[in-house]
Amino acid sequence: MTSPVADLATKAKASGVLLPYSLDRQLEKLPKEVVFCRNCVVSNQRPRTRFNEEGICSACQWAYEKDHVVDWAKRGKELEKLCDQYRSKDGSFDVVVPGSGGKDSGFVAHQLKRRYGMNPLCVTWSPFEYTDIGWQNLQNFVKSGFSNILGQPEGQLHRKLTKLAFALKGDPWEPFTYGQKAWAFHIAVRFNIKLIMYGENGELEYGGSEKYKNLPCEGPEEWAEQYFKGTSVDDLVKFGIQYGVIQQSEIKPQTLALYRCPPAEEVVRSQTQMHWYSYYHKWVPQENYYYCVEHTGFQPNPEGRSEGTYTKYVSLDDKLDGFHWWLSYMKFGMGRASRDAQTDIRRHHITRDEGVALVRRYDGEAPARQFKWFLDYAGVTEEYYWEVCNYYRSLSNVWEKKNNEWVMKYPVA
Repeated sequence: MTSPVADLATKAKASGVLLPYSLDRQLEKLPKEVVFCRNCVVSNQRPRTRFNEEGICSACQWAYEKDHVVDWAKRGKELEKLCDQYRSKDGSFDVVVPGSGGKDSGFVAHQLKRRYGMNPLCVTWSPFEYTDIGWQNLQNFVKSGFSNILGQPEGQLHRKLTKLAFALKGDPWEPFTYGQKAWAFHIAVRFNIKLIMYGENGELEYGGSEKYKNLPCEGPEEWAEQYFKGTSVDDLVKFGIQYGVIQQSEIKPQTLALYRCPPAEEVVRSQTQMHWYSYYHKWVPQENYYYCVEHTGFQPNPEGRSEGTYTKYVSLDDKLDGFHWWLSYMKFGMGRASRDAQTDIRRHHITRDEGVALVRRYDGEAPARQFKWFLDYAGVTEEYYWEVCNYYRSLSNVWEKKNNEWVMKYPVA
């Protein structure tokens, strides 16, 4: 008796179409009853988000602690001590800062250099394809006084992984996530730099695992569960071979290795460790934006607000970004406006009522500017694109079909 995956693979090869099949292990763990946070606009469909007895989500609880509990002066002293430990004596690179040249990575790199006297080597895992403003912001950042290594994965394999992640993970963005996490470690090990400084602990800031709430770092062993939806790039490749999307001959060890952290023994031997800047200083993305406009030449979206939201300075560099948030909307009922509103409410920039209005207005706006580009990049038809989107809607707890139309059962209120 063949497995469901083998059956799907056979049908896919026969039809020439990669059939949707979910490898997103988060979906099966979500509660069936949808509840929204009483303070912000996140729901319990955001994976790994905890709600307390008062109906407040874990990210909002953390936001309160940041304002009223955490001793930031003490943590700032911890960062001073850390930098004193790793700062080079001769001006050679002593910290790797991963990022895109955007507001957050620019803020971290500039703070480390100007405030703490560090010598950062910045590293960028390339977007699927740069937007004009994204490329300009990276160039402005480098011109403001930073060295940067741009990593570009092998193009044909990357596009195939994108297609696979779209159909099998409900997130075409995931091949970028692999490199975003791993590239900094590869460079640190290669250049013998002991310290990596990421920006924020996204799980803690946006509503996920609280495991590292009072710790400055995590290990790569957490990545599959917290960032890759419970499965790894190797699982994606395995299914790609079964489906006939990827040929075994295309899998070069040195190419695929860039999507994974270096082997644990190499990391241990090199004594490389990562830290989050947000552990040491209160993380406020809007303030990062103003800071980088002044210090690193960062510019907002010249087209105005980004599609699917009301902001114009968040995640500007990648043409594929909007499709990541659109598939999140399909699976969890929360898209890009939801994320931005949650962040702004927790930092007291807007009220919850304002957030609700913004989410209702913008969250359901499909990405149109790059739609034809995405179809070509991922190698899919428009019909197939909507088949995948609706497949993930059918798996969610927030959508239902009425009169042949998809309707959200639990809009934010």
